[in-house]
Amino acid sequence: MPISVDSVSAGPASAFGGRRWRICGLLLFAATVNYMDRQVIALLKPTLQVQFGWTEVGYSNIVLAFQLAYAIGLLFAGKLIDRLGTRKGFSLAVFLWSLAAMAHAGASSIFQFALARFSLGLGESGSFPASIKAVAEWFPKRERALATGIFNSGTNIGAMVTPLVVPWLTYRFGWRMAFIATGALGFVWVACWLALYRRPEDDARVSAAELAHIHHDPPDQDRRPIPWRTLLCLRQTWALSLGKFFTDPIWWVYLFWMPDFLSRHLGLNLAGMRLPLFVIYTGASIGSVSGGWLSSALLKRGWSLNSSRKIALLACAIAVTPIMIAARTGNAWLAIFLIALAAGAHQGWSANLYTLASDMFPRSAVGSVVGFASTIGAIGGMLVAKAVGYILQSTGSYVAVFLLAGSAYLVALCFIQALSPRLKPAQL
Repeated sequence: MPISVDSVSAGPASAFGGRRWRICGLLLFAATVNYMDRQVIALLKPTLQVQFGWTEVGYSNIVLAFQLAYAIGLLFAGKLIDRLGTRKGFSLAVFLWSLAAMAHAGASSIFQFALARFSLGLGESGSFPASIKAVAEWFPKRERALATGIFNSGTNIGAMVTPLVVPWLTYRFGWRMAFIATGALGFVWVACWLALYRRPEDDARVSAAELAHIHHDPPDQDRRPIPWRTLLCLRQTWALSLGKFFTDPIWWVYLFWMPDFLSRHLGLNLAGMRLPLFVIYTGASIGSVSGGWLSSALLKRGWSLNSSRKIALLACAIAVTPIMIAARTGNAWLAIFLIALAAGAHQGWSANLYTLASDMFPRSAVGSVVGFASTIGAIGGMLVAKAVGYILQSTGSYVAVFLLAGSAYLVALCFIQALSPRLKPAQL
């Protein structure tokens, strides 16, 4: 007897098969490798700063090189992935960034490190557009926020694993090996991805029930490539983009400066950072999955798409605000807890913000929209990176940095609400 979409969607999730969640696992693996490669230099900053005599502004220039390349790459990565397809496009991106990550081992000056970071940024610019596009291909709308939260938690797993691995590699083999070993993981991922990833309709291991569940939503009306001039005139594009402009830089502050905060304010060495960073990024992982779960759970309880996403975003924005006192407290573990809470709230926010792209745009445009919005986020990151460098060099304090972090999400949500009050699908 043929299986109807309605009957499938009403059945238990276990009846659909689990192929889509295995794909989600591959996306989680990619995000983990991505953030391991991205975070190594932050962990090694105190070591490299002593060896090479970097100033705070000099280090901010290295960070800026990554963000500049990331912003440039995102202008083209989404379109390229839409054109090549998720399987080929994602493989190319990971291959390129893995080479760049290993190239850090040959650097010995700020310029050479900045060049390696620039190359890393170009490659890594393909990661999130490809991941969001894969989620749009493999998951119905009601599961996308959860799937995004799960794969996005890989960023936190990477950030947790790196402090455990990098000190051991550095003390045993030297800091250069830390870049080589973590970069090599990307090639393992590429082999797994090429062996396992297909579109659901082309994957023989997807059951009829699961395929019907994946395609439960009405089909996209327009599958043609969307020109830039059309995308840039849409309020939905700018709602997503300004949401990322104000909040993406805050995550990069955590990623690139948190080891410095722990060293500067708590007096921790490379090995001593393991537990605090583990706590911080465990909180981020919990927040990533919880934020995605919240909006998906509200949808399943009959809430509208708009209310579900906006309530989840608001809850995350409010949860970030206590970080504003983290640099003022004399209690080290209170500061770590507040940062962990803010990191978790950011990742919950990010899971829902990314999902807005597939809520408001057809699958054929998701990669392009996420790429453009992430470019705007990277531009914000460049501005904040320079500001943080000058703030720390002139004051030596993170008070102003954390005040900025605590207020950014509420500002971003105001722009999202003003530009897309009902999260209506874009009229293309």
